[in-house]
Amino acid sequence: MSSKEDREVLQEVWAGKIPAMFSLSEQDCGNTIPDPCYLMLPRMSYLPLATEKVRNHFSSLISGEAGEMWFSCNGSPLRWHHPIGLLHDLLAGVAGQDGHLPWSITVHFSHFPVEQILPCHAREQVESVFMSSLKEADQLKHSGKVVSLMQKKDHNQLWLGLTSDKFDQFWAINRKFMEPLAGEDTFKHIPIRFYMAGNDNAMSSNIVQRLVTPGSLTQPKLVGDLVREMGWEQARLVVQGVEPDRQVPLEWLARHLAYPDNFLHVAVYV
Repeated sequence: MSSKEDREVLQEVWAGKIPAMFSLSEQDCGNTIPDPCYLMLPRMSYLPLATEKVRNHFSSLISGEAGEMWFSCNGSPLRWHHPIGLLHDLLAGVAGQDGHLPWSITVHFSHFPVEQILPCHAREQVESVFMSSLKEADQLKHSGKVVSLMQKKDHNQLWLGLTSDKFDQFWAINRKFMEPLAGEDTFKHIPIRFYMAGNDNAMSSNIVQRLVTPGSLTQPKLVGDLVREMGWEQARLVVQGVEPDRQVPLEWLARHLAYPDNFLHVAVYV
């Protein structure tokens, strides 16, 4: 693939958005049910970074005092530390949704499910989760050498590029993570996590993570190879809203369809 085509794929993935309809929970409604709030959610971002408009829309309309804002889909609390695109891939094809758009999400300002999700009090918490995951991905790809060479301004540029939806600003730094180290042809391992679809995976038992090698330049490991290794020949795998062909090399997938934390977050429908 040429660099021009390469950039076009990256831009298409970056620009991916999900139309969503946010409705206020009945428990938080007063005498009247407020109109829903409609929003285009960026797949690459996180709910706390993309929902300030939702908070502003409902905060003056709720009955009683507003507590921590949280979201659910079909009764399942949404975990804010998962990228939005992954949450949709996991939940949109089940519980009668079947990919129906706009994605219906319930907004809550009370009865926070402390046993199921962590509260998010500040954007800095999201940044901490993002950077931790990025460091893990770099450890898998380059033994942590790219992150170790980053300066504070690089960290800031990466984070600001993500939060302000600036493709060029983000990729000016992120491209360093997408190249093998000098003298090497491939990544050491592919950062990839599999999530068993049907819920948004509060329990770690629903998340599968293995050490996955990319193969070699002459014999790259393909999606189909990995599927056979995992025993998922009959399963449907979804990443970034699409089902990758079984003949696609894993390293190509990791370069083009990874989330900003450099992980491939894959929903598995068994």
